Amino acid sequence: MNNLVIGQFVPGSGILYRMDPRTKILMTIVYVFLLVFANSWVTYLWSAIFLVAALLLTKQGLGLYWRGIKPILWLILFTVVLQLLFSGGTPVLFQWGAIKVTEPGLINAIYVIVRFVLIVLMSTILTITTPPTAIASAIESLLKPLKAIKVPVAELALMLSIALRFVPLLMGETDKIMKAQKSRGMSLSTGSLMKRAKAVIPLLVPLFVGALQRALDLANAMEVRGFESAEGRTRYRELSYGRDDTLAFVAIAVFAIGFLALSFIK
Repeated sequence: MNNLVIGQFVPGSGILYRMDPRTKILMTIVYVFLLVFANSWVTYLWSAIFLVAALLLTKQGLGLYWRGIKPILWLILFTVVLQLLFSGGTPVLFQWGAIKVTEPGLINAIYVIVRFVLIVLMSTILTITTPPTAIASAIESLLKPLKAIKVPVAELALMLSIALRFVPLLMGETDKIMKAQKSRGMSLSTGSLMKRAKAVIPLLVPLFVGALQRALDLANAMEVRGFESAEGRTRYRELSYGRDDTLAFVAIAVFAIGFLALSFIK
């Protein structure tokens, strides 16, 4: 859990830390949306160059981002295996009985790896450079047009802010419970698969009970303080665009135009 970087805020002094959270959210959405339609090594290379530039602007060590990728390596590997074994086409590079690896399958597997890594890294950049409360405030600001159709934007933003705040608390609570169980002789990493699955139950039960208790305590605290609606509440820090945000919008526009142009290169 200590290696789980995505979703955590890491203090820093890079340019991206000074940008408005709305800008970073919009940049991430545009980047991920375009990356889904990447169809050649040229577009992936262009996307990787843009990502590397963003990584450098955070002024964080590359080891931090590697820690963020490690927990999902098994998911990437599983997806790659599916692409290799179940993609059709010719020529066939390897065949053993009903199992065969084709050239299109190998190319798709490589694309899947690159796409996964780029999306995870871009999402990590957003979370490590933006506090959870700022993300919630930015989402509320971006969703304001939905108020015209009676969508409770303020309440949704409040729910998101509370959920993001609970993530590190639950991670810390899980760590404490695991250490308590290990001190009592319980092992979560030895024995058969069924035995390890059963060992998770004593971990999940107190975790869920503690989470529900925290939620009840928070609800009671909000009620006794007279909280009725998140609509119209003022904020200590108001969001505002600056010069860095203007440069960021120019950069993402150049990236989008370049990406679309390179998409036609075969």
